[in-house]
Amino acid sequence: MHPNPSFRNVADTASLRFAQMRSFGVISVNGSVGPVMAHLPFLLCDDSKIADMHLVRSNEIAGLLNQPLPATLVVSGPDGYVSPDWYGVEDQVPTWNYVAVHLRGHLEALPDEELRDILERQSDAYEARTQGKTPWTLGKLTDETYARMARMIRPARLHIERVESTWKLGQNKGVSARSAASEQLENGFGHELQSLAEMMRNPPE
Repeated sequence: MHPNPSFRNVADTASLRFAQMRSFGVISVNGSVGPVMAHLPFLLCDDSKIADMHLVRSNEIAGLLNQPLPATLVVSGPDGYVSPDWYGVEDQVPTWNYVAVHLRGHLEALPDEELRDILERQSDAYEARTQGKTPWTLGKLTDETYARMARMIRPARLHIERVESTWKLGQNKGVSARSAASEQLENGFGHELQSLAEMMRNPPE
């Protein structure tokens, strides 16, 4: 997390809404020789105290969950390079703007009996956000296909104890300089530049 308080004063509720909207992140725990990570979709509960997910059993993290482990779920947002020429102000330096939310807590394995419920809730939530089709449901799988898939994955739950976030959107610059840079952002490179530019113009609180 960036140490500048200008980038870390967004309310936890806004950061949690962002994580819920993204629904995809990197879960990380300490392994035998260092950090172990897995990229995965997750489902944040309504009270934002838990995040449910499933892990492929061959993933090292799944094998480590014989007891709850300290873990961090990293949720990344848009990011992009910002040229100092774009501010319209002299004596500036290059930088990189981005959004990142870290959900810290303890990760535990859940009983296999809870797997179907998690998969149904995940697919229902994700399908509800698609357009132009009838939502897919887990019931469309044959029993044989579901059983084969279920043998390969393990349900897990992150109990969220702390939220850390960085919304580095140029808040340490004047409004006019930040706005000028946001207008030029798509002339550079990065990820989801249009969304990043909008956030720079209207940083969350």
